[in-house]
Amino acid sequence: MRNYDLEFLKKFSMVIGFLVLVTMGLMVGAYYVHQQLPPEVSPVAAKRTQDRIAPAGSVYAGSTGAAAQAAATAAAAAAAASQVAYGGTTDGSVIFGQLCTGCHTSGAGGAPTLDKAHWSARIAQGTETLHKHAIEGFTGSAGVMPAKGGNPALTDEQVKATVDWMIGNLK
Repeated sequence: MRNYDLEFLKKFSMVIGFLVLVTMGLMVGAYYVHQQLPPEVSPVAAKRTQDRIAPAGSVYAGSTGAAAQAAATAAAAAAAASQVAYGGTTDGSVIFGQLCTGCHTSGAGGAPTLDKAHWSARIAQGTETLHKHAIEGFTGSAGVMPAKGGNPALTDEQVKATVDWMIGNLK
């Protein structure tokens, strides 16, 4: 081999060696950076990401779309019904037995018991006033009636049905 071939091989080997050292340095640096990252994605961050990329709406087309829309409507109705107290019943005896009886049986907080003597002055005001006080709440000299008996999940119709049941069952 000639002298300039040996010089080329020497310099080429030095360049290759330098590139190997740079590659090894990059590998060590990447390993170090990788160790600094958290091992798992935070569930809160994952939820935020899912919320950001979730579709804004749905398209229902054809018979498959009609079935999906009917299923979505049924699911929404079931979810709405679960938010209504006592399954949405307007049976005053059920609501009274589960909610109102605590105060209106013992007279706690000045609540009138189911005796006509306690209700005669209240009934004279009219059922609309009784309904209003039961729905919106009332603070009087005799005591306090919390709005909707303290259960905001009751609908106005449920409260009215319960008041009507109580008036109908006075002793």
